[in-house]
Amino acid sequence: MSETIHGFIYHKDADGIVTITMDMDGPVNAMNEQFRLAMGEIPARLEAEEGLTGVVIASAKKTFFAGGDLKELSSVPKGGEEEQFRTIEDRIKAPLRRLEKLPVPVVAAINGAAMGGGLEICLAANHRVIWNSPKVMVALPEVTLGLLPGGGGIVRSIHMLGLEKALPLLLEGTRLNPVKAVEVGLADQLVDSLDDLVPAAKAWIKANPDAWAQPWDIKGHKIPGGDVWNPAITGLLSVAPAMTFKKTRGLLPAPERILAVAGDTMAVDFDTACRIESRGLAHLITTKEAKNIITSGFFQMNSINSGASRPQGIAPGKVKKVGVLGAGMMGQGIAYSSALAGIEVVLKDISLEAAEKGKAYSAGLLDKQIKRGRKTEADKNQLLGRIVASADYADLQGCDLIIEAVFEDIELKANVTRAAEPLLAAGGVFGSNTSTLPITQLAEASAKSENFIGVHFFSPVDKMPLVEIICGEKTSAETLAKAFDYARQIKKTAIVVNDSLGFYTSRVFGTYMDEGARLLQEGLDPVLIDAMGKQVGMPVGPLTVQDEVSQELSRKAAETHRAMGVFGSKGDLSVNIKMAELLVNEYGRGGRYRGGGYYEYPADGDKYVWPKLKELFYKPEVALPQQDIKDRILLRQVIESLKCLQEGVLRSVADGNVGSLLGIGAPTWTGGFLQVVNTWEHGDQIGLQAFAARAKELEERYGERFALPAIVAEKIASGATFT
Repeated sequence: MSETIHGFIYHKDADGIVTITMDMDGPVNAMNEQFRLAMGEIPARLEAEEGLTGVVIASAKKTFFAGGDLKELSSVPKGGEEEQFRTIEDRIKAPLRRLEKLPVPVVAAINGAAMGGGLEICLAANHRVIWNSPKVMVALPEVTLGLLPGGGGIVRSIHMLGLEKALPLLLEGTRLNPVKAVEVGLADQLVDSLDDLVPAAKAWIKANPDAWAQPWDIKGHKIPGGDVWNPAITGLLSVAPAMTFKKTRGLLPAPERILAVAGDTMAVDFDTACRIESRGLAHLITTKEAKNIITSGFFQMNSINSGASRPQGIAPGKVKKVGVLGAGMMGQGIAYSSALAGIEVVLKDISLEAAEKGKAYSAGLLDKQIKRGRKTEADKNQLLGRIVASADYADLQGCDLIIEAVFEDIELKANVTRAAEPLLAAGGVFGSNTSTLPITQLAEASAKSENFIGVHFFSPVDKMPLVEIICGEKTSAETLAKAFDYARQIKKTAIVVNDSLGFYTSRVFGTYMDEGARLLQEGLDPVLIDAMGKQVGMPVGPLTVQDEVSQELSRKAAETHRAMGVFGSKGDLSVNIKMAELLVNEYGRGGRYRGGGYYEYPADGDKYVWPKLKELFYKPEVALPQQDIKDRILLRQVIESLKCLQEGVLRSVADGNVGSLLGIGAPTWTGGFLQVVNTWEHGDQIGLQAFAARAKELEERYGERFALPAIVAEKIASGATFT
């Protein structure tokens, strides 16, 4: 006989085994109020059950359990720590603790993804049976959301695996397939058939009727690998904080708190450690970092990947054959990513030799993966068989999509467009992989401008997850849908923006390099400038990244824009352009791979500042507050993003946040260059008004480029945020 308790199906069989099948409201099981209500009743019911011989925890959903309710968690305000602590302790951990103290075996039957809280439920069981399927994975990914596993995940994983094995899983949120989960020790038993999952769980209970005490509840239990008094553990705990800080730069509180809880777990009893863990989660839930990461890195990312930016009502499609014009750095990466997705590729260049060289890039990537055991020679041959290297336009005949990835020269792009476009299949799309040139202007060379679109990849294409799709004035909804579907087909995240010089990502990225150039021109030490860029959370400093992009490319882009009559974006990048022109024209400093730029790059040592740079600009008497330097570097990009939103270059806040995180390198803690405005802290203020106050200070001290667009005042007046 079965009954349902708040979405949990409770069934006791003839052998006295109760199977609790989670089938909560909504598409997935989650650790929400319904879960808490169910767990408020079920342990007492099991404790009173006559003739109980065991418990199986199963799921009726394809996902075993999806973890915490992130909408609920991200809505907790500052000051709500104590209430959250009590909820975690009394309504989540206490029921799980009662479950694992039942005097009968408890087995988790894992039929799908068990993430975060889902895995924590499993860790409270005595045995974990897992379906060996690609659809199944387990992880404690809370750190990637700015949180920590607060349902016992830190404490139980350490008591099960030991600190050395558990810490990487906790600090990196590593996802494990079933085989790996068993190897690591987070699961115990594999079954190859889904139908065998619950029967296998019941069979284990019958074979192990006395295996109901958890290791940490047995007298004499010791943490595997040793406790805090073990010299190896002491050594690990002494170096881990520095290693963690090197990765986070002190900007992400979650890894540091996880490490602190892990250290405490090694020194105190199990139940005390669980309370410390609860305090950690209750605190992190209220931080701006967690709110930012959850908002953009989870909700907005999922929205974008689910097609929020794609035109509705147009049937999905797939590209079967793609042509790539230009086998250089970008073209070869596009060819590889397309072939990896099973698409036939024609990689065309002006000579067969150049095209073959581009194809060899794919071979090189595959050779590295073969060496690491991730691919086989057969995989390599199959992928390379999809790429045809060619110098002949005729080979492009019948392509569903052609992407030009030639140099940023409008005449060259126009010539290849005219030559290749007639070879498209009926209804085919022509895409330009330009990073800055207006799509509407490039489309003038097209006979069907409604089928012309910008498809901006990022380098290196095989690693960078973003594609920026740019609609020209005449680009049709059907063309946008096809470009979006292609991006998803090759497993890229696609944001959609409207046409403008520099679009969104390049335009905003340019302000980062420009502010670095301005700080240099004002007399600051170049090493300090780059250090402040990294301290705010950017991947590298603004001067270093300009060297990577190359001063020659910046100079050439400005020259091209002048020739097109579109010189200068709406953001003022004039200082960076003048600096690039000075370094290239006067000193032959074209960038890292062009003889050096701001830095020298010796073949046998670390880079160092080009000595002439300090002679030209450094003024030791100039000293700016470090917070001003960091905020200038960050706010230039945030304000430019706000301008893009106000001008309609950005179609949505989600596109802006996701694009800045994946394409520009926006610091993770910000949640993206628009989200950070919502949670900005300044003085005793939080939110848009705090951000406006700080921007006003910078405007008064450093100039009008820090003046906010009207959209901010409008949001403040209406009490809204950027969502």
